[in-house]
Amino acid sequence: MVLMLAPLALAACSPNRVSQGSLGCATATTPCLSGPATVALQTSRGEVRIELDGEAAPLTAGNFVDLVKRGVYDGTVFHRVVRDPTPFVVQGGDPASANPVVPPSQYGSGSYVDPASGEARLIPLEVKLKDEASPRYGQPLTDPGVSRELSLVHQRGAVAMARSADPNSASAQFYVALEALPELDGRYAVFGRVSEGMEVIDTIRQGDKITKASLVSGGKLVRGGD
Repeated sequence: MVLMLAPLALAACSPNRVSQGSLGCATATTPCLSGPATVALQTSRGEVRIELDGEAAPLTAGNFVDLVKRGVYDGTVFHRVVRDPTPFVVQGGDPASANPVVPPSQYGSGSYVDPASGEARLIPLEVKLKDEASPRYGQPLTDPGVSRELSLVHQRGAVAMARSADPNSASAQFYVALEALPELDGRYAVFGRVSEGMEVIDTIRQGDKITKASLVSGGKLVRGGD
C-alpha cells in the first residue's frame, strides 16, 4: 500500500456527502478516538512524539491508537523516504516489514490483518471541514482551494494515512509530510502532527525502524458512537 502520486483531476463542485451511518464512527467496527492523544515513536534515530486529533479525525486517529496498543508498529521499517528533488514524505508502518522473512522488496504492500477475523482492516478516507460538525467519509474533496476549508492540512510535520488508489483502503501505513503538501489536502486523511522530534524525522533514512510505539497520554477509544 503506497501513497499514490498520480495527479488527481480537480472537480468543479464538492462531492456528495457519503452516508455517515455507513462509514463513520456510529457504525464503525474499528474504535474511534475521543479527545486528543499523544503517541511516542522510538526510532533507530531517536524519539518522535505525535499529537493525534480525535475531534477532526476520530476514526483515523482511533485506528492508529488501537494499532499502537496492539504493538503493530513495533519493529516496522520506514520503507519509503522521498527527499529529492524536493522534500516530500517519510513513510512507514507496514506490519509486514516487521517480519524478518518478508523481503524488503515487498515492504509497502501490507495491511494490518485482524487476528479475530483473519481479514485486512481497512478504514475509509476521513476529512473534516472547519464549518461542519462531523467529518466526511469515503470520497476525496478535490475542489480548488479546499485546503482553506479543512480542519487538518498537510503542513510540515503532518501525519496522515497512506493508501492505494482506493480512497477507502488505508490500514496501518502512515507518512509524515516533510513540507507543506497542499496537493494532498482532501485526498489523504491527516490525523495528527509531529509535536516533538521533527529533527529526528529529518534524519530518517529508508530502512530505519520504529523500535517501539507507545501511548503517552489520552487515547480514550470508543465504539459505535458511544
